[in-house]
Amino acid sequence: MPVLEKLRDLLQTNQVPFTQTTHPTAFTAREVASAEHLPAREVAKTVVIFGDGRFHMIVIPANRVVDLQEVRLALGLTHVRLATEDELAKLFPDCELGAMPPFGSLYGMAVYFDGSLNGDDTIAFNAGTHRDVVHMRTEDYLRLAQPAVVTLARTMAMRHGW
Repeated sequence: MPVLEKLRDLLQTNQVPFTQTTHPTAFTAREVASAEHLPAREVAKTVVIFGDGRFHMIVIPANRVVDLQEVRLALGLTHVRLATEDELAKLFPDCELGAMPPFGSLYGMAVYFDGSLNGDDTIAFNAGTHRDVVHMRTEDYLRLAQPAVVTLARTMAMRHGW
């Protein structure tokens, strides 16, 4: 079953209101925000890390980057690295590479939610493809996904072309 169907079933079974939209292909969370006409802080991106022998799902706003040092300290891990593309393909066979939804329960994985996403009433996230997006209330996401809420990200530094 495609992950979008699994996600719809999960949300409908738990009576969580949501909308699903489709936009032209967008590979980065910032591109998703632009395609959806949303501020980047309202789009949640899922980053998978490997630490101390386990994979963990990190959920942060599109306008931030994972700070691996913060992750290591916040989660009490000895060693942390980003999951490789090969690992992501094996962990999320029903998703396009990098488009996994932030629901660890669908994959037997712990979820850590960056507290900066709590500032908005709604969040949007990829639903298994680089075209499909689910929009829902942040409080409903937190109730259903039951992530640990921690500080895991930092604001992206502006890059100049000089």
